[in-house]
Formats: sequence, C-alpha cells, structure tokens
Amino acid sequence: MNPVGVLRQIALHLEREGAPTYRVRAFRRAASVVEGLGREELERRVAEGRLTELSGIGKTTASVITDALAGREPAYLTEVAGSAENLPDGGELLAALRGDCHTHSDWSDGGSPIDEMAEAARALGHEYVALTDHSPRLTVARGLSADRLRRQLDVVAELNAAYASEGTPFRVLTGIEVDILDDGSLDQEPDLLAELDVVVASVHSHLRMDSRHMTERMVAAVSNPDVDVLGHCTGRLVTGKGRPESEFDADAVFEACREHGVAVEINSRPERLDPPRRLLRRARELGCRFAVDTDAHAPGQLGWQPYGCARALECGVEAGDVVNTLSADRLLEWARG
Repeated sequence: MNPVGVLRQIALHLEREGAPTYRVRAFRRAASVVEGLGREELERRVAEGRLTELSGIGKTTASVITDALAGREPAYLTEVAGSAENLPDGGELLAALRGDCHTHSDWSDGGSPIDEMAEAARALGHEYVALTDHSPRLTVARGLSADRLRRQLDVVAELNAAYASEGTPFRVLTGIEVDILDDGSLDQEPDLLAELDVVVASVHSHLRMDSRHMTERMVAAVSNPDVDVLGHCTGRLVTGKGRPESEFDADAVFEACREHGVAVEINSRPERLDPPRRLLRRARELGCRFAVDTDAHAPGQLGWQPYGCARALECGVEAGDVVNTLSADRLLEWARG
C-alpha cells in the first residue's frame, strides 16, 4: 500500500465524517512529509523506529505508515472507512450525477487549494466540479473581490489547460456563491457574473427578515438572468444549536425559479439538509429543477452527495429533474439559456 495515498485517504474519510480540522491536517501534513522522503530513507526510518523524529509525524501517523509500507491495511484506515459506510444510499440518482455545482476552496473559506478539490472530485468519478467561492460582502469567509475573482479565473483556466493537455476528460467550471443583498441585488459586478459558468445565489445575512421582504428579496435574485442555482434556500442549521428557517412565500419563490430556469439547490451538508422535505416536495410539485450539491469546503466533503440524493428520492425527485446529471457541455447550455 502507498503510505502517502493511505494518509490522504484517511484525511478524506475524516472530512466526510465532519472530524475536527486539526485531525485532518495531521494526516495531510504527514502525507506531505512522507512524499518528500526517498523510499530508502522511509524504509530505514521505519526499520529503526525513527519515524516520529520527523516533524509532522506522530505516533498514530507513524503506525499508519508502518502498516501501509508492510502491505497491511492500517487499523485506523479500517476504522474511519467503516464510519464512512454510514452514508445513506443515494441510489440511482447518485449514480446519475456527473458533477457538483457548489464547492469552496481556500480562496475563500474552504480548507484546500483548487487543484486538491479538483482531484478529489475526479477520484469520486465526477466529470466536472464548479468552483463557487464566496462574494466580497462575506468578509468573514474571505469573499472574493472582483479583482481576486478575475485572478481565480486565470488559475482555473491554467488548470483546465493542463487537464486538456493530458487528455483528461475533467473540467473545473468557473463560478461563485454570490450573496443576495437585502434588496435582492447580487454582491458582484454584473459583467463578471455574466462570464461565469455557474452562479449560485444565497442569502447569508438578515435571515430573520420578515416574510414579505424576504420573498421579494429572493424573487428579485432568482429573476436575475445571471443566476443559475438558488442556494440553501431557508438558511437553516439542523445540528448543534441550530438555526431556524427563514420565512418566505415558498410558492412565490419556487414559481419564480421555475419561470426563470433557476435550479433549487438540494444542499447535502449534514448540518443544513436544506430545503426541508415539505419544501422540497412543494418545489417538485411546482415543476422546479434541482441541483444536488455538497457545498463542500474540503475535499472529503465532496462525498456528501448521498445525503442530498436520499432526501431527493424520498420526495419524488428524479434524475431528469436534476441539472448536475447533465454533462458539462449540456449543463453550460442550460445555464446560458
């Protein structure tokens, strides 16, 4: 077994189960240390019991490396992989998904570089992943100014060019999770939004706004021709101290989504699971399309789509209703339309 690959696999499993960031970083750091060693030096240190003398290698990671180098599956990997099996069955919908339309990198409040997020998406069998870091007003999440977003577009273009030169059939789609401002306008330059492949619009502030004004705010946002997906529509949190749903006229908002060709996001984050089932059923009844997204802020979280798929299937959503069952080219055609 490849010790570097095993360490990174453990980090992915830990992210998927929502483990503290410091635990995830410990395994990623150990992987980087091992990657920088020659095979002979690694084997010598294992034989002499001197792995923990290296900065970034602790007792647990040393045990994992030793087992992997000997061709044994480390007990720690078995343990965390077993926890990952608790994911719900995403069924035929999960099998039909070809990408993810809502993810974050370390350019805003994500924990990993763009290329690491892309490689994790590829490892899951995705054909594409949309990079949707936050917009400027969300300063707590290091939202991207117009200038930073333009620089990010150059980085994505270079990464996609590298994939193309390798003959790799994978693409990173450009995008943003743009804040819906109080009046329903969007927190980014219109000309720049029009350049992006995927625009997810979400409410992140004044979540307790009265129902009438919240409805007007959301309807105005989804009526904007640059918006493709309405993100986590109620803003609720269902774990920890939780957060109640925002109040709005669901029929008015979902009808506007249907009329303007905006997909309602089925957010797969375990602490969100938004929208709740009653609203998900109502959106389906009104003829909306959907995007089953992870809202991932780390590579391992890209594996959370089964949570969204299971709830979608419970509520009668079919693969044909979900935009990220489309190929990248057809998704872009839909978004531009």
